[in-house]
Amino acid sequence: MVEPMSGDEDHGGSEGEFLLKEINIGGGGGSGGTGGRDVSWRLNFDGFQFSSEHKEKPPRGFHDCLGVLGPEDNVAEYYQQQVEMLEGFTEMDVLAERGFVPRLSEEEKACLARRETLAIRISNIANMILFIAKVYASIKSGSLAIIASTLDSLLDLLSGFILWFTAFSMQTPNPYQYPIGKRRMQPLGILVFASVMATLGLQIILESVRTLASNEKDFNLTREQEQWVVGIMLSVTLVKLVLCIYCRSFTNEIVKAYAQDHFFDVVTNLIGLIAVLLANYISDWMDPVGAIILALYTIRTWSLTVLENVNSLVGKSAAPEYLQKLTYLCWNHHKAIKHIDTVRAYTFGSHYFVEVDIVLPSDMPLQIAHDIGESLQEKLELLPDIERAFVHLDYEFSHKPEHAQTHL
Repeated sequence: MVEPMSGDEDHGGSEGEFLLKEINIGGGGGSGGTGGRDVSWRLNFDGFQFSSEHKEKPPRGFHDCLGVLGPEDNVAEYYQQQVEMLEGFTEMDVLAERGFVPRLSEEEKACLARRETLAIRISNIANMILFIAKVYASIKSGSLAIIASTLDSLLDLLSGFILWFTAFSMQTPNPYQYPIGKRRMQPLGILVFASVMATLGLQIILESVRTLASNEKDFNLTREQEQWVVGIMLSVTLVKLVLCIYCRSFTNEIVKAYAQDHFFDVVTNLIGLIAVLLANYISDWMDPVGAIILALYTIRTWSLTVLENVNSLVGKSAAPEYLQKLTYLCWNHHKAIKHIDTVRAYTFGSHYFVEVDIVLPSDMPLQIAHDIGESLQEKLELLPDIERAFVHLDYEFSHKPEHAQTHL
């Protein structure tokens, strides 16, 4: 929620001014496209410019990998935040001026959709083939670490099915049974999948602990078994690395989820292979220890995924920087807006719901006030991250919150 912004001096107007035909309800930003109208009431950051060195992200050093930031890093991060803020304001100016967000053409969208579909199909086919190969490696070696890595591949197949099912569900709307859409299907599916991952991870840990406590038999691979295991695991890791790099080139959330799965597989395959080789050449207890490490890594990774998706389901607020952009867009929407009482944006599945309360003059005709509010709603819903926007019109801002449960 933001504090009310006041513009009584030159951001208002009389009733006669509201009825003038030349007033553009959608508003216009900057000097271009204003048709000679007075836009001095608007917020304008055109005078703020950064040098090229501040516009580029600073190179990452070794200390960044360790999570340590020096004074120069803090300064660079501050300037980067300022640049991103101004870029966000510029994007809002473009939306205010043109009335739409520049997007891909229909042909470009179709081409991108085909590429995304191809990436998903390639990932699914590769997951199936690599899972069969790792099952063979598990049978050949009998290694708990390889078995743990194989179970992770099985879960990749399950996650692929869940992501496909949720994407299909979201693309088949039913406005009567689901009037606000099915955006929460995707995080819900990921939560179900993560629960299965955690359960199997705990089972692997229990089996590994039992093996360590029992000291059943020595772990020993023949030369042929070792060649098969090393060949299969290295091949699987290489394929997964290529798929990870390929899928990361997309912006689609589902394809990015596949890229994350491929990256996890690269890590788990390497850990499993190292554990097998250490158990074969040094000590057999390293195999169950490697399996425990894999299981803990899997549980930790998907626990973080669960927390992220829980936040999207419970309605976590958007970042302050995003709220700044929305407030900027609302203020520059129309000259008649006297105050901005509230700007809220909170997660609804993978997108945001937005609530905006604006204050208009009390003597404004209903038709003009309605058109201002509706055009602002349409403008907000043009933003790609927003699922639905609600604009509330008021004539003063000194009242209590509209909803009784707001602060509970």
